[in-house]
Amino acid sequence: AWSYLCLRLAAYLKCEKGLRTGYTRKTYHVLIFMTAVAAQAVWGLPGVFVLGSAVTLVLAYAVARGAGHPLYEAIAREQDAPRRTYYVVVPYFATLLGGLASNLMFGPVSVFGYLVGGVGDAAGEPAGARWGRHRYPAPSFTGVKTTRSVEGSAAVLLGSLAALVAGLAVSPQFGVSARTLAPLPAVAAACALVEAVSPHGWDNATMQLAPSALVSALL
Repeated sequence: AWSYLCLRLAAYLKCEKGLRTGYTRKTYHVLIFMTAVAAQAVWGLPGVFVLGSAVTLVLAYAVARGAGHPLYEAIAREQDAPRRTYYVVVPYFATLLGGLASNLMFGPVSVFGYLVGGVGDAAGEPAGARWGRHRYPAPSFTGVKTTRSVEGSAAVLLGSLAALVAGLAVSPQFGVSARTLAPLPAVAAACALVEAVSPHGWDNATMQLAPSALVSALL
């Protein structure tokens, strides 16, 4: 029910309020990733699996209804045509794979991946849509031409830094101190670089694995 309500909110913002898909898609993105943080904290990996199952059902319904349906239009970018559905399904699988791999390899540190994936990655597209002037090509496996922007990448860096600090605040393993804060700007910069070079649609995986791996190695 929660997953459906999150997507319904995104659909309302797109179809009733006229927001761009870049904003409404990321609204759903942020809500689901933040729910994953809560599920991980309360129930651990089994709770994340339950959330993943719910998201699977809701996205499957949206994709089945297809173009023109509010739930689909809220998350399917117009510029991804003629592969709009592909770029709904692939990020979904990337999110699942990234979250599972991060949990298996880094355990509780995977919360940093959820936060950076949910906040840092999500900051790039809306910022790029609003302020992006300096564009560069993004890798793509499908031939769909896509770009990112320097301004969007800067937003990813700042969003990742904020997410990493939040990760320290909620992590009893590390806590906020001068020692734990010191590496975070470099980790955030590395995350922004990872997002910049990740293939279109697959950054939901890389932006979970990179921060989890870096935090695990450096803190």
